[in-house]
Amino acid sequence: MKYLFSVLLGAMSYGILSTIVVKAYGQGFELGEVVGSQLLTGFILSWALALFIKLRSKRKGKPQAAVQNLIAHKLTWTQRLMLMAAGAPTAITGLLYYQSLRYIPNSLAIVLLFQFTWIGVLIHAISQRKRPNGIMLLTVAILFGGTLLAAGILEQGLSNFNLLGVALGLLSAVSYSLFIIFSGKAVPSVHPAFRSAWMISGALLLVFILFPPHFLFNGLLWGNLLLFGLLLGLFGAFIPPLLFAVGVPHIGEGMAAILGASELPVAILLSSVVLHEQVSILQWTGVVLVLLGVALPELVKQLSLKSLAGRNGSNSAS
Repeated sequence: MKYLFSVLLGAMSYGILSTIVVKAYGQGFELGEVVGSQLLTGFILSWALALFIKLRSKRKGKPQAAVQNLIAHKLTWTQRLMLMAAGAPTAITGLLYYQSLRYIPNSLAIVLLFQFTWIGVLIHAISQRKRPNGIMLLTVAILFGGTLLAAGILEQGLSNFNLLGVALGLLSAVSYSLFIIFSGKAVPSVHPAFRSAWMISGALLLVFILFPPHFLFNGLLWGNLLLFGLLLGLFGAFIPPLLFAVGVPHIGEGMAAILGASELPVAILLSSVVLHEQVSILQWTGVVLVLLGVALPELVKQLSLKSLAGRNGSNSAS
């Protein structure tokens, strides 16, 4: 249960971010300042955790080989650069998603970001040159229908939405799908704390190149921006990756995907309660359909495994 709760809490943390960003925009802060302060906080926290693990491992007197494996002493610069490159989509996702919040409601932006579920299936099918099976096609259909309802498109029509904001939201979903693909393949043998630290280093470097961090020198950081940066860094760049690294290996990726979907209702609930956005019953119905679509492949998989186990048990008994 603690591993299930770990992944659930990590996903719920992600659901808080968009509300904090909207509040930061309300204070007059710009995109580069918001994302830059978030990643800077995550960078500091991630490397602090990595240093703590390194010192603790040495203090416990672990065998040298084990220590080197744990703290990644033998990481080459090629591997470090691979991890930093794998972290770049994190920055791009944040930039696209947060910018979309300037044009469309928070409740719509999070629904668009959640299109990474079927976009990931599409990318995987194209890369493998393999057609998705019937369950995956049904899942995509449910997700698409749920999205039309949750986004309010059937009620309001597309003409009432800012097309630039919609495009940015969809591009953030594409970027997030690429992050999921690349992050799982980049030097997987390295300890999660060090993988996370190097990946967020790459994300921070990219954002600082695109948006030079003037806020570090003009005094903005020591005002309300510091509070927003701490909250975004804590709930976006530090807590979720850490909790996922703890929980996912024990519960499996399928169950993690189901629990990870809790980000969606949390974000929409906060949009309604904190930002006072109008969320209709039809939109909540769409949210439920999206959650069902996310859970469907894992539910079918579990039912198949139980059925197979039952048949094997019957054959053994006979």
